[in-house]
Amino acid sequence: MKENTAKMPIMVKRGSNMKKIYFVCGSQDLYGEEVLKQVAIDAKDMADYLNSKISGVEICYINTIKSSEEAEDTLMKASYDNDCVGVIAWMHTFSPAKMWIKGLQKLAKPLLHLHTQHNRELPYDSIDMGFMNLNQSAHGDREFGFICTRLGLNREVVSGYYKNENVIARIQRFADVSGAINYSHNLRVAMFGNNMRDVAVTDGDRVESEIKYGWNVNYYGVGDLLEYVNNVSKEELNAKMDEYNKKYSMNTNNLEAVQEQAKYDIALHKFFKKENIHAFTDTFQDLHGLRQLPGLSVQNIMSEGVGFGPEGDYKTSALMAVLCKMSENKKGATGFLEDYTYDLCEGEELELASHMLEVSPVFASNKPKIEVHPLSIGGKEDPARLVFDGIEGKGIAVSMIDLGTHFRLICADIELIKQPKPMLKLPVARVMWRILPNFAQGTEEWINAGGAHHAVISTTLTKEDIKLFAKLTNTELVVIS
Repeated sequence: MKENTAKMPIMVKRGSNMKKIYFVCGSQDLYGEEVLKQVAIDAKDMADYLNSKISGVEICYINTIKSSEEAEDTLMKASYDNDCVGVIAWMHTFSPAKMWIKGLQKLAKPLLHLHTQHNRELPYDSIDMGFMNLNQSAHGDREFGFICTRLGLNREVVSGYYKNENVIARIQRFADVSGAINYSHNLRVAMFGNNMRDVAVTDGDRVESEIKYGWNVNYYGVGDLLEYVNNVSKEELNAKMDEYNKKYSMNTNNLEAVQEQAKYDIALHKFFKKENIHAFTDTFQDLHGLRQLPGLSVQNIMSEGVGFGPEGDYKTSALMAVLCKMSENKKGATGFLEDYTYDLCEGEELELASHMLEVSPVFASNKPKIEVHPLSIGGKEDPARLVFDGIEGKGIAVSMIDLGTHFRLICADIELIKQPKPMLKLPVARVMWRILPNFAQGTEEWINAGGAHHAVISTTLTKEDIKLFAKLTNTELVVIS
C-alpha cells in the first residue's frame, strides 16, 4: 500500500482570535504519488495566496481528499472546529463525487465551491497528457457540483482564475458572510419586557429563531437591569460622562437627565457582559423603575455594534447584530432605523426615518448633540438623546419577518440624502432616504412582501451580501431593486 505523502495533518487551534476557513482539494489515488505531491503543492500555494488577500480570517490548506474516509473525516472536523467558519473546496483533478457524499452530509459550515485552476493559461507549446491529467478542474468541479446539487446543499459557487480581483472580492464576501453566520449561531438576545402589546410584525417564534439561526432569545424583567442601575458608582458615572463629552456636544443644562442615561449605559454594559448578550430590545410599555425611556444610552451602545430593536422587536435586534458583524472593519454605517413619515412631493418622494430616540450615531453627518426634550409617549421623565442630521450615500434596507411557516428577508436599495430643509423643531436624529427605483414601486413591493416598519440600514453592505446570507441560511429573500 502506497504511503500517502500528499496528505497534511489537520491543525485545529482552539481559542484563537482569528477564525479559519478550511481549504480542501479534491483528487483521487489513481493518479499516482508524483501527481498527488504536485496537487498538494499547488493547493497549498493557492490557499497561501488567498490567505494573503482575504482579511478577517485565516485560509488554511487542510488536505487533498482522495477517499470517502478522508472526506468524511475532514468535513466532520470542519463542522466541530469552533474556529472554522467555512470551507472552500476545489477539485484540482477529477475526484469521483460519491466519495464526498458522507462528508458533505455531515458538513455544518458554509461551503464555497471554487471553480478555478492553478495555472492561468494553457501551455500551448508543451501541453501533453501529463498536464491534462494533472489539471482537470473543468472536469472535476462539474462532478463535485453535481453531487452538491443532488444533496441539495446551499453553497456559493465562484468561477474564475483565483488571482482575479472579482474572484478575490467574492471570496471575501463569503468570508464575511460566513463569519457573520458563525457569530449568529452563538448570539444571545435579551428582551427587557416583551413584545409591544397588540403589535404583529415585531413578534415571532423565538424557538424557531434559535433552531434556524442560533439566536438564543430570552425575556428579562426590567428589574433585572434596575439592580445594575441602582449600583452604578460615582467613579463609573464620571467616566461615562467624560466619554459622552468627548464623543458628543453637550447641548443641555439638564445634566441630571444625561446622568440617568449614563447609568443605563453602564448598567447595560455590565448586564451584557455577565449574560454574554450582543443584542437586546426594550418597550416603552414596560419601564417599571426606570425614570426615562432609554435613549442616549441605547444610541451609544448601538454605535458599538450591539443589536437593538424597540418595542420588543428581537428579529431586528438580532439581524442588526449579525449585519454589523458582517460589515465589521469596513467603511460605512449599519444600524436599526424605523419608517416614520413621508414627504410626498410628486417625483421627489422622501422618507424621514426619525425614530423617537433610538438612532445610532453611526448615521450622523455632524457631531451629535446631547439634548433633553419631552417624549410624548411612555409617561416618563424627559429623556436625554442624541440629535443630528443623517449621512448621504447609497445603501440597503433589510427587514426580517416571521410568516408562521418560515422567515422572510426583504431587501431594498435606498439612497440616503441630505434633508432638503432644516428641522429645527424636531429634537431627534434626522435620517432621510428615498427607496429605489421609485417611491410607488419600492413601497408597494415592500408592503406586498410584508416588510416591517423596522429595518436594518447599511451603507456598507449590498444586496449581494444579503443574497449570500439568505442562500447559506436557506432563508426566503425578496429583493426590491
